[in-house]
Amino acid sequence: MKKHIFFLLIFQLVWFSEYSKASVFLLSDTTRLRIVFAGDMMGHMPQISAAYNDSSKTYDYKPVFEYIRPYIAAADIAVVNLEVTLAGKPYSGYPQFSSPDELAENLKEVGFDMLITANNHCIDRGKQGLERTIAVLDSAHIPHTGTFKDYIDKQKNNPLFIEKKNIKLAFLNYTYGTNGLKVQSPNLVNYIDTLNIRRDIEVCKAHGSDFIIVTIHWGIEYERYPNTNQRFVATFIRKCGANAVIGSHPHVIQPVERFYNAQDSSNYFPVVFSLGNFVSNQRERYKDGGLLFELNLEKTDTTRLKSCSFLPVWVFRGNINGKTDYRLIPPFKFQEASIKLSLGESDKVKCNEFYSDTRLHLNNINEVKGDQ
Repeated sequence: MKKHIFFLLIFQLVWFSEYSKASVFLLSDTTRLRIVFAGDMMGHMPQISAAYNDSSKTYDYKPVFEYIRPYIAAADIAVVNLEVTLAGKPYSGYPQFSSPDELAENLKEVGFDMLITANNHCIDRGKQGLERTIAVLDSAHIPHTGTFKDYIDKQKNNPLFIEKKNIKLAFLNYTYGTNGLKVQSPNLVNYIDTLNIRRDIEVCKAHGSDFIIVTIHWGIEYERYPNTNQRFVATFIRKCGANAVIGSHPHVIQPVERFYNAQDSSNYFPVVFSLGNFVSNQRERYKDGGLLFELNLEKTDTTRLKSCSFLPVWVFRGNINGKTDYRLIPPFKFQEASIKLSLGESDKVKCNEFYSDTRLHLNNINEVKGDQ
């Protein structure tokens, strides 16, 4: 009798243990991940002046992000293109950017998880500027890729692997050029080179990456449509096995195209040709705002892109508390911001014009609605 009870207990324990494992699997067999991308984070001199706090004698960019901070913070991973150097004083805007260190620190505080740094302004201050930018980001524990102090640094951060919610992501970052400035040894910058891109994507695959994202600085400034070269490179990247391309540089929004898988029409490859400006001092039509672009991934046995969407964000520049300042305004915060910032009629016209232009340009992609 005791033997029967003993074996029954063993059977129950084994069954309960196996049932628990199965239950855990059933409860967690689908993982969802939300990645948000922002465009060109510029640092024109008026922006630097606006960020200066007379009382503390420091720089504070956080108010700029007041109306989009909850949206950025809610993302599992938020990425922005740092199109300045953090080369120290004297600070400067166009044509050779150097912004205060607080810019990077504040970007992290409002919710950005990583920065991409390969762009045409990444060596505006030469070797010292590139290396100091990397040192500031490392000191602030901000993951980054695209520019590197040396070969060892590149081996560590190219590709940049990030694992979140059991999804292994790989980020790659390239630029078309550096405004004619030469990279000084041992520094390295990822230029658009098809051989290197193919090799890097193969490294991502060998690493077991679930989703490979190529961020790329390309195209012609202020052109609202992609050129032949952009399309060629995007097709090449897709055929090499990456899963998405996110573009920047033109300072205006360019369309988003989706390439569908012939074997699985529900799965597609998105190409964002240009996110436009994130924050800048440029005020002309099409240049006074940009996209926050969202990839929603889902993982069961494999990882797939479940959906993508965009949020248009207009850049307000005006008098706030007695000084010129900037605010990023998404559509669902327009009314609140309009009242608080006392938007004039011309501001409202420009803001609505930007929203309308963006929606027409991206009419094949869902827009983020509500205060998300």
